[in-house]
Amino acid sequence: MLTSDRVASTLRRVATAAVLLVVAARPGVAFASLGGREETIDVDRIQAQGALTAIVRTTAYTRHELRTASGTIVREYVSPAGVVFAVTWDGPWLPDLRQTLGSYFDSYQQALRTRARRARGVVQIDAPNLTVRASGHARSFTGRVLVPSLTPTGVRIEALP
Repeated sequence: MLTSDRVASTLRRVATAAVLLVVAARPGVAFASLGGREETIDVDRIQAQGALTAIVRTTAYTRHELRTASGTIVREYVSPAGVVFAVTWDGPWLPDLRQTLGSYFDSYQQALRTRARRARGVVQIDAPNLTVRASGHARSFTGRVLVPSLTPTGVRIEALP
């Protein structure tokens, strides 16, 4: 005999699986990664097997904070236009950068290949379409990525918590 709790639980799992299938089946979907729409942030949470731990609203942006299954905190910053303009992370493991950076991942890789080598473990990129500040070593990674053209006026990468 099925209880209402079991039916509700089963329906939630089916709905989640359906969303993932639809998103995975569509080529070029950029999840709620850099440049993505706010409405798809929950897909990031599911993909990272994490939990949404906070939503903080300011006058300049809304910050969605996710804790991944590995313990890394990923923060996605959404402009008033509903677009993710920056992503930061802190934790023992790097997030999936292909997912986190979305369509900007290739620009990130290209900038890494062409930049002059700096300090070990430190990445600093100031390209016209991408700003990156990242560092880390085993069990301690931090990073900030921002798209200048999508960023609300007055917001700086250094000021993002």
